[in-house]
Amino acid sequence: MKHYLITGGCGFIGSNLTSALLADGHRVTVFDNLSRGGARKNLDWLKSKDSPQFTYVSGDIRDMKSLEELFNANRFDCVFHTAAQVAVTTSVTNPRDDFEINALGTFNVLEAVRLSGQKPPFFFTSTNKVYGGMEDVPVLDRGTQYDYDGLPLGVPESRLLDFHSPYGCSKGTADQYVRDYSRIYDIPAVVFRMSCQYGPRQFGNEDQGWVAHFVIAANRGDGLSVFGDGKQVRDILYVDDLVRAFRMAESAIEKTKGRIFNIGGGRENVISLLELIEQLESLTGRKIPVSFGDWRPGDQPVYISDIRLAEQVFGWKPQVSKTDGVTRLLEWVRQNEGLFGK
Repeated sequence: MKHYLITGGCGFIGSNLTSALLADGHRVTVFDNLSRGGARKNLDWLKSKDSPQFTYVSGDIRDMKSLEELFNANRFDCVFHTAAQVAVTTSVTNPRDDFEINALGTFNVLEAVRLSGQKPPFFFTSTNKVYGGMEDVPVLDRGTQYDYDGLPLGVPESRLLDFHSPYGCSKGTADQYVRDYSRIYDIPAVVFRMSCQYGPRQFGNEDQGWVAHFVIAANRGDGLSVFGDGKQVRDILYVDDLVRAFRMAESAIEKTKGRIFNIGGGRENVISLLELIEQLESLTGRKIPVSFGDWRPGDQPVYISDIRLAEQVFGWKPQVSKTDGVTRLLEWVRQNEGLFGK
């Protein structure tokens, strides 16, 4: 049995990871301030498991003292740092909060690890936004989706960084701090640069979590607002595959420490907004009213992860297809309609 710390453990990713670790008999401490929409519902869900191995600590990663106290009182075998401000739009309207949560908050967690003298494996959830707008890569219009002209397998980890938007800057800063703490302080840290993750326990909205937002709206019979023309694409990854990636990378920490990995659905799981809407119309049997607005700052028309390095180093690749994943998420939403209101 191991003792895991998950910052932001009541969020979408954190709660799914917590649940999987508890199911395997591990001890999990979740550190979360419950500021994210849906976090209290996810905490209630985790508590309903009635596991003696689960501990919830109310705290904020911007508060260094509380993090030091947490590490003074516990010895952790692994840290998953998933706490974050997650919306580009929010970073534009409130860049200070975005910086303090994503950049300073991550620095605080790293410092708490360093000062404790513990050297647990440390996993950080970074983002594809660290690659910026990628304006130098030509984009093709394939009718219902955009595509790269010249990157057939997507963006590799060797791509130069070009932070775009306050969110890209704050997450990129944290991304590089995590990598350097591994080099300078010998903390076995790993960075996951993630594309679009989706699945149960995600309370998506227009600003973040677009796949879940579309699924929830389609189930309700609501209309959708699309920023841009809807042809923008992402490689989407079902959350069970993400949890499996975390755990496989931890098991292979001697190979993965100090490394950065693109984690997404890859070329096989590319989907545009328009294509997701079409799939949801087929699944629900009804037309979804759609309105279109201006593009949002920092929104990449195309992002597709080249995920070959993760398979080469620790043997991971997605198992849940985009079709099956969206169908599973819609079924979960239908079974839990009370969580979403009217």
